[in-house]
Amino acid sequence: MSVLSHEAQVKYDRLRAILAEMGDVIVGMSGGVDSVLLAKVAADTLGNKALAVTADSPSLPRRELRETIELARLAGIPHRIIQTHEVSDPRYAANPTNRCYFCKTELFTQLERLANELGFHWIAYGENADDAGDHRPGATAAREHRARAPLKEAGFEKADIRALAKRLGLPVWDKPAFACLGSRFPYGAQITPEKLAQVEAAEEVLWELGFRQFRVRHHGEVARIEVDPADMPRVLDRAGDIVARIKRDARFAYVAMDLLGYRRGSMNEPLADHIRDGSTPADVIPLSSL
Repeated sequence: MSVLSHEAQVKYDRLRAILAEMGDVIVGMSGGVDSVLLAKVAADTLGNKALAVTADSPSLPRRELRETIELARLAGIPHRIIQTHEVSDPRYAANPTNRCYFCKTELFTQLERLANELGFHWIAYGENADDAGDHRPGATAAREHRARAPLKEAGFEKADIRALAKRLGLPVWDKPAFACLGSRFPYGAQITPEKLAQVEAAEEVLWELGFRQFRVRHHGEVARIEVDPADMPRVLDRAGDIVARIKRDARFAYVAMDLLGYRRGSMNEPLADHIRDGSTPADVIPLSSL
């Protein structure tokens, strides 16, 4: 059994104290290590006053949904599935640079509705202290809906989260970062259920071939594969099979590999100048116009 550092133990104790003070909470659990850890600690601290909720929509791969359901069962986390409809929102489907705002608004609206039905006072999600500098329009939606981020409040960074998840025996402790399928499209490219299904099918090919850290970006007829640079030789060795299967299963005309490899948020790279100087990208949908 792994041992926590003193600093991580202090944060763990702080997290439990925060959750105990809240008294009850509905946790949005996507299946990634952050939200799973939060849901587990909430369940251990609050018992049936904690409920993990997974939002199911076309932007969530079926494999991720199955794994999340099984993980909640194994970890003893009270769990429920709800349907969200962000893909039906034309503002989300237009895929502006603040797309995540509309996705998280839908999520938190549904969680608030469920909390009111069940008599819960708080909703929460898995943001952590390392997320502060990233492009996160969803954080605006969280503030508007009073969704708390207990991991961030307790000072948890990603390394702390993985260490505690391992200590608690959660099999996702070393799971690679994952984002919803909507993140696979260049900003401004229309998102549809059919295109999301294409990406899911293409990524399933890579998963079945044993790759674990990857993305398939949707560029019209082209599927752009990002893998860990160390895995690039494996892609080239299996190129014929990968291309044939992605063309067959996902209906892409062409398959390309990004020579820079996988990196988190590569679709945000065109925004870098705007993020640095605080300007507004041209295709953002102003929240004041909503």
